[in-house]
Amino acid sequence: MGYTALHADWGRLDASLDDLGCGRAWEEVHRVKDLRLACPECGGRLFARVSSRQARHFYHQERPLECELANESPEHHLLKLELAMAARAAGWRAELEVSSERGNWRAVLVFDERDVAFMALEAQLSPMTPQDARMRTERYARDGVAVCWVGLQARPWERAVPSLRVGCPESRGAGWTVRHGLARYTWAPRTLAAKAGWTHITCPLGDAIRWILQGRVRPHVGPGGRVWWTADAYVELAAARARLEEERHAAALARASGQARRSAAAHAAAAERRLQEALVQAQERQAEQERLAVFLAHAGMDAQVWPAFAQLVRAVSGKTVEYGGQSPAHGNGLLVYSRPGPGREFRLAGVVCPDPDALAQWPAELTTLLPSQAWLARIQAAAHTPLKVAVLNPVSRRCAFLRVTPAPST
Repeated sequence: MGYTALHADWGRLDASLDDLGCGRAWEEVHRVKDLRLACPECGGRLFARVSSRQARHFYHQERPLECELANESPEHHLLKLELAMAARAAGWRAELEVSSERGNWRAVLVFDERDVAFMALEAQLSPMTPQDARMRTERYARDGVAVCWVGLQARPWERAVPSLRVGCPESRGAGWTVRHGLARYTWAPRTLAAKAGWTHITCPLGDAIRWILQGRVRPHVGPGGRVWWTADAYVELAAARARLEEERHAAALARASGQARRSAAAHAAAAERRLQEALVQAQERQAEQERLAVFLAHAGMDAQVWPAFAQLVRAVSGKTVEYGGQSPAHGNGLLVYSRPGPGREFRLAGVVCPDPDALAQWPAELTTLLPSQAWLARIQAAAHTPLKVAVLNPVSRRCAFLRVTPAPST
């Protein structure tokens, strides 16, 4: 069984949606003679029916042995449906059984308000190694899509990638529950004598999916390289305790060398400076994002992604970098200035996300900085002169430098 089918005229049908995702009613496909529906995976003929639990789905008249959709277990199908319903309940558009253009992954795909895919919810019930999990996660990242793996049993791979382990409803009317993969850091009162540590929490699956899609929890690499979802506040709390432990160790060394009093004063002052610097940095980040609000809307970039993107530009260039304003003369792109070394002048070095229509007279030495493959495709299609392009991906933390040449005239 599966939830999606293909029709020659109507396109893709999704049995989990009231209008089947194409403006059609279920009655137009259910028990309709001579209706031709095809499997998105193998192309075999499908028929529409309703299960004993009133779940609408499509099925092959004869199950093909090599079709993955036809041979998935009932638990797999129910979990995929639950993930899609949870994403929709959180206010996002979600489609079932969506494959990449290259066909190298298929998942429940969630789309943002600009109708761009940004998160895959991957029901994973069959075994795989941690190495395979990392490789497949990177495969999603190369397509500009984050991924959350969801399973029913404890597996070694769940420690290596962002994942959730869930439990099926235990009774009629009960919901799916997250049993592993979400964690909080507990430390109160905040002294080294107080017990502290990461603890996994349980919650309804719908809550966890909503937090993930809203960016309220993010993947965090904890002790031993284990990965789980948590809130930024818990990461900061764990870091604060780690700093306190480091400071205690440093103070002990200072006392051993006769410098205890001076060291304590220095650490207290340093802690105050760090606090003030953190407050100033937070205010600066807020002001920067408010200043860039128009540009972020132009670039289609999430404000939460911008700090990672900006930091990656600095890391890749190896130079001091400053961001100017949005320049109408450069296709409303954001100007990037760099300084080769101390005491040197800042010079215009690149432009982030210029309008492709502005590329007709583009300086060959000016680097065009892009956050995604979608932007790269737009630039390649519009290039009239050779261009230097850097595609930076904050998800994978990698950068690809390209030389884009104009398409040959026909």
